[in-house]
Amino acid sequence: MAWIAERRRRSRFESVVLPHLDAAYALARWLTRNDADAADVVQEAVLRAFRYFDSYREGDAKSWLLRIVRRTCYSWLERNRPADVVPLEAEPAHNEGGADAPHRTTNTEALLQSRSDLRRLDVLVEALPAPLREVIVLRELHELGYREIAEVTGVPIGTVMSRLHRARSALRRAWEGKDIGDAV
Repeated sequence: MAWIAERRRRSRFESVVLPHLDAAYALARWLTRNDADAADVVQEAVLRAFRYFDSYREGDAKSWLLRIVRRTCYSWLERNRPADVVPLEAEPAHNEGGADAPHRTTNTEALLQSRSDLRRLDVLVEALPAPLREVIVLRELHELGYREIAEVTGVPIGTVMSRLHRARSALRRAWEGKDIGDAV
């Protein structure tokens, strides 16, 4: 009988967690700035989530998992890269139709510029301090609301709003060619 209960628990865990693994990995990737480290963090976070799954209360599973990933990530960074822990008081559609070479060239140039802009934005986001980086990633990449971000990060909504404002200001200033540190 115990194995049936364990099987049900495992099945329920999978149905709650698996849909959000991509979001978990993306958050870990942004926080660790490294694919391999992100994979390690997500693996550790999923193990923690499974270990304490009995304490999960029905609700927003994505926020619950991302909160565990965030905590696991910071614990992992403190153990493995303490210098990185800094406390803080779609591409456009490509038109392939027609033999119009200038039109195709314009689309290619626009596509290359868009890709270049995305790479530049990635670099700028990675340069943000971790608390600002995490809120901007949760809001813009994972499309979480302020309340959900507050749950994931464990800070008040006002702090989330403040950090988002500071992150956006820093990104805007950096995009315009000013130092990211000036806006932080």
